[in-house]
Amino acid sequence: FILGEGTMWDAVLQILEKKAKQGIEVRLIYDDFGSILKLPKHYEQFIEQKGIKCVAFNKLVPLMAIILNNRDHRKIVVIDGKVGYTGGINLADEYINYKTLYGYWKDAGIRLEGEAVWNFTVMFLQMWNISRDTDEDYSRYRHCFTEKISGSGYVQPYGDTPFDSETVGENVYLNMIGYARRYFYAFTPYLITDNEMCTALKLAAKRGVDVRLVTPGIPDKKMAYWLTQSSYQNLLEAGVKIYQYTPGFIHSKCVLCDDEIAAVGTINFDYRSFYHHFECGVFLYRAGAVSELKNDMENTFAESEEITLEWCQKKFMKMNVIGPFLKLFSPLF
Repeated sequence: FILGEGTMWDAVLQILEKKAKQGIEVRLIYDDFGSILKLPKHYEQFIEQKGIKCVAFNKLVPLMAIILNNRDHRKIVVIDGKVGYTGGINLADEYINYKTLYGYWKDAGIRLEGEAVWNFTVMFLQMWNISRDTDEDYSRYRHCFTEKISGSGYVQPYGDTPFDSETVGENVYLNMIGYARRYFYAFTPYLITDNEMCTALKLAAKRGVDVRLVTPGIPDKKMAYWLTQSSYQNLLEAGVKIYQYTPGFIHSKCVLCDDEIAAVGTINFDYRSFYHHFECGVFLYRAGAVSELKNDMENTFAESEEITLEWCQKKFMKMNVIGPFLKLFSPLF
């Protein structure tokens, strides 16, 4: 989604250029709007000169068009069809805390190896073909695994697009909330939900599920932060527990349920991720990463501030005046 010149991207670009010179096919997609303040104009042409195939997705044009709202928010890396990565991490310095803008930046990613990587390969090639209409055979990029891949449980990468009638990203979360019997935990940088999601969270808490949400302690976008906080009181009154990540900004998009099910990816709890953006994630069932995620979440609760109804009452203007007004425009955030 975001590509930004600096220490992180310059180091990665150096390696990609080296690999391209070795004859390896290297392709790069970045979102034009997401990177607009971080890259020079026509940056894709500069990249192509290095032997790297490059696409600036959904180029920003000086016209008001609805399609400009449909950004490529996915973060996908595929290597030889064998290894795949996704998560919240963009290629810019704040994501590795080399540049500190909003306190400590906490993020999450996941590495896959094996047949599941094919899903990410197809997702990437489909996005590529949206910008460059090619008639290539995807199967040549599929690795044939003859060796046994070690690991437990099941993993299922999934994608979401704004151009169909199914909100896959939101539905995965809703199904997990509905499945939960003991607990449901979630990290999200933005909590700007529709009625279905808000109702599902409250109903789960009311039936005795330990529902915990972690949001940022330091915002990257003030209005999105106020909108997030304006949802607190309604959820708290239903028994949902809310924590703000005290050290800084939590950008992770992770959910966990009952020591069995988890999802890690690019999907926030907001309208943009659920309805407007191209997104992706990995659904995990009884995989080893589930316990690792639980440890991370428990450590994060310990270093976060638990929000109370008294806290909300002290923020009267933000909760009862600014927040409700901004909710009129929440689908735009």
